[in-house]
Amino acid sequence: MLLRDNVYESLRSDILTCHFAPGDDMREQDLAERYAVSRQPVREALLRLAREHLVTVQPRQGYRVNPISLADARDLLRFRLALEPACVAEAIENATDAVLKSLNEFRRFSGNYEDFIAYNRAFHSALAHASGNRRMAAALCDQIGQADRLVRVSVANLRGHDPLKLVGEHVALIEAMQRRDGRGAGRIIKAHIAQTEKRVLPALKRNAVIVEGRDA
Repeated sequence: MLLRDNVYESLRSDILTCHFAPGDDMREQDLAERYAVSRQPVREALLRLAREHLVTVQPRQGYRVNPISLADARDLLRFRLALEPACVAEAIENATDAVLKSLNEFRRFSGNYEDFIAYNRAFHSALAHASGNRRMAAALCDQIGQADRLVRVSVANLRGHDPLKLVGEHVALIEAMQRRDGRGAGRIIKAHIAQTEKRVLPALKRNAVIVEGRDA
């Protein structure tokens, strides 16, 4: 991987995992020192992230991590509601039994909240790749990463939520997919994402870095 891609991936990951929180200011020189590179690959990475609406260029001041707008959060979750059931349907229709069996590793979870975020991301990414459709999988994995950012921003309001209930929903989905029950699996994944929206959006509304408009 080229150096500029390494810097881009590292910086993007740091934003999505809230090492750089929404509203944080960033300077090229500071980032160059953080990633031990020159300013040029940092500048290229920041411009790519600006095109993805993750950062805003501030002339003569540097860059700022974009706040999350409620409208954009809704858009992201609704897009996922359209895309992930399609990936599940493709997996049921086209994936081998071995691929569907490999989902069994997500039937159990133990660990802390941070571990659960990693487990959850890995599970939904596995669903995306099980579809066998590379474009759909890439788009869904991007949505999953950005949804992690929503959860992390609202973490103070979600810590009391029992992850075992979500794991139970994952198990029900795995079983439906392994039976190749397209209708049942579709119902489960749609309900699962709808419940995510009901949990996350109210929590986001109570967070100071969230803005109402679309143009954060």
